Amino acid sequence: MNDSILQTISAVVVSIAFCLLYFAGSNLLLDRLAEASSASRLRKENIKSSIRPWLFLAPALLLLGVYLFYPLFETFRLSFFDATGETFVGLSNYHWVFADQNFLITIRNNFLWLLVVPATATVFGLVVAVLADRVWWGNFAKSMVFMPMAISFVGASVIWKFVFDFRGPDADQIGILNAMAMGLGMKPQAWVTIPLWNNFFLMAILIWIQTGFAMVILSAALRGVPQDTIEAARIDGATELQIFFEIMVPQVMSTILVVWTTITITVLKVFDVVMAMTGGQWDTSVLANLMYDWMFRGGGDYGRSSTLAMVLMFAVVPVMIFNIRRFRTEEAQR
Repeated sequence: MNDSILQTISAVVVSIAFCLLYFAGSNLLLDRLAEASSASRLRKENIKSSIRPWLFLAPALLLLGVYLFYPLFETFRLSFFDATGETFVGLSNYHWVFADQNFLITIRNNFLWLLVVPATATVFGLVVAVLADRVWWGNFAKSMVFMPMAISFVGASVIWKFVFDFRGPDADQIGILNAMAMGLGMKPQAWVTIPLWNNFFLMAILIWIQTGFAMVILSAALRGVPQDTIEAARIDGATELQIFFEIMVPQVMSTILVVWTTITITVLKVFDVVMAMTGGQWDTSVLANLMYDWMFRGGGDYGRSSTLAMVLMFAVVPVMIFNIRRFRTEEAQR
């Protein structure tokens, strides 16, 4: 234990020392080289001002290249090779993907997640943000709604396992959902094994987590809605629903889109919830789980797992492009 603590402290000290030496040394070297040149003083200052930001960005760009761009290109390359990653097979893996029954089920599940989770979490977050400001215990309510954000996806899945728990038809039930079902005179069920509906039970976990995120962002945006406009609408006889849909929502629409986009990207990458709850069984698999299965189970398949990874990336890219274009449009309008 002491050795581990000592190694951790040593690593932190060495890392900080290296950063200080790098930035101090690189800036000193830049100053020396600029002073040694025969350019005018103004020209030297311009050169240093142009180069100095890149000295600070260089380590980040290097790490980005090593841990992001290289894996991306290597994954793209492997998607054209066989299971061993040695024999070129062209587009065979991509042909397999769109003909595989498991992949089609996975795409259906991903579509359902994209359709339900971002919209539901955003709506719930907006409703909570509006209603919490109308009661004296609103801050406490917001804290309770936001609390799941502090829990990891795996931790949240473990909690919800107790909600959906099923101990057999004749055994004592400890699952909350089965307890409610039995209280209503229904039979207990293994909820996460029910075809199609089990996907919605898993979605509830991510909605529970992401509602807090949506609430915090939208609550901050709602505070920017002019109170004079709301009071004027009330004086003119507008109902609270009219104020909400015709004044508040249009005023925070850009923030709603940001929240929706962020949750959408999270949904596209969802893995932990499905893995911890069902392991992808009973037709609950999503793209990330299917990719994991082909890469790390049954000996691994570099070609097909890489192909699935590229499909997942291609699914994320349009959402990112939409978000970037929207930000640029907003900046141009300011």
